Amino acid sequence: MPVATTSFLIFAASQVGTPGPANMVLLGTGARFGFRAALPFVAGVILGKQLIIWPLGFGLLQLAEQAPTAFAVLKYASAAYICWLAWKIANLRLSHQDAGEAVPGFWAGLVVHPLNPKAWAMTIAGFTGFVAAGTSVLSATLTIALVLLTCQVVLHPIWTFAGDRIARVVAGRPAEKYLMWTLAGLTVASVLFVLFGGGTHQ
Repeated sequence: MPVATTSFLIFAASQVGTPGPANMVLLGTGARFGFRAALPFVAGVILGKQLIIWPLGFGLLQLAEQAPTAFAVLKYASAAYICWLAWKIANLRLSHQDAGEAVPGFWAGLVVHPLNPKAWAMTIAGFTGFVAAGTSVLSATLTIALVLLTCQVVLHPIWTFAGDRIARVVAGRPAEKYLMWTLAGLTVASVLFVLFGGGTHQ
């Protein structure tokens, strides 16, 4: 087969379903605002990965090889953005919502994956590890895109719902502060792991 679809599906599910910057942000958003209110944000996060997949499939990866410095700047800028989101999570409280505080919506979610080094790493791995030589660009990109979209549609809402359930237990209690700082710490840790130990594109 031009694309090892079954193998890539297993790989993609393991990547999309495990802790990472996007899942930690989804967990924190679900905890802060509730599952239903967070759904537009979830939809943005899901579709945002397509903004990585299609440009990579049609040549951005080659550009990254030719301009490694620019790619490195993008990687660290992405990490800084996710860490900023972690700071926001750390300082949120579940038991009260500030007046005028807006629930992050679709457009806020749309930029999470393009600025997520783990998303870049898994997408690049898909193209370099599971696509046979000579496969048409359209066929390979479409397959990678559909497999990742399927995994995200199933798994990203689960992380968001888990945040909602956790919040119902700890909201207004002393454990609330420690939960939010833990979520923020996991977000930063996941970024650092991807940057320095998780095999982002070199």
